[in-house]
Amino acid sequence: MSTPLPEHAIDRLQDRLERLPLRERKKLRTRRAIQDQALRLFEEQGYDETTVEQIAAAAEISPSTFFRYFPTKEDVVVTDEYDPIMAELFREQPADLSPIEALRATMREILPQMYETDLDAMTARMRLTACVPALRARTFESLREGTHAVLKELVAERVGRSQDDADVKTFTWAVLGVLQAAMYEWLDGAPIENLPAVVDRNLEFLSRGCPL
Repeated sequence: MSTPLPEHAIDRLQDRLERLPLRERKKLRTRRAIQDQALRLFEEQGYDETTVEQIAAAAEISPSTFFRYFPTKEDVVVTDEYDPIMAELFREQPADLSPIEALRATMREILPQMYETDLDAMTARMRLTACVPALRARTFESLREGTHAVLKELVAERVGRSQDDADVKTFTWAVLGVLQAAMYEWLDGAPIENLPAVVDRNLEFLSRGCPL
């Protein structure tokens, strides 16, 4: 069963982007334009055959500008703007929710926004990541440096522990594991519309201690 897109969640998240300072909105538009051109070229020519110079030319920027937004070619695939939005939504969840329940509530809001605005790009990025070894390696680095670091900070805040607490770090890696499991279920043939439901099911399974 697919998960419906709650309009209030879409509106709230779109409003967050629109409330960014003008300079940040311009940077976001430029970053998305570069990424859109890159994904188009990757689909038309192949990832390895596409150069940064070609992406920059298609986006009407210089290669040096490309590298101001994306440190490497791999980053144009693995980077998005959702970690800060996820953090804001997570912190807004009721204080009596456990970390896993707060995260489930957060994902119920953020995934519809991704579907509404970025479904094609999200699909292309996931397929590329699954097929290109360099992207798989960079995705792991990005998860460790970005999403895992954000989740670790959020979970530590909610439970009143240090970010260096071994249990906090293990918990956040477990969360990323079940999220990746949902991605690979889709890559194995599950309809993309089912992804939010699979993510929620996996997080609920983790909340029960993964009983088998």
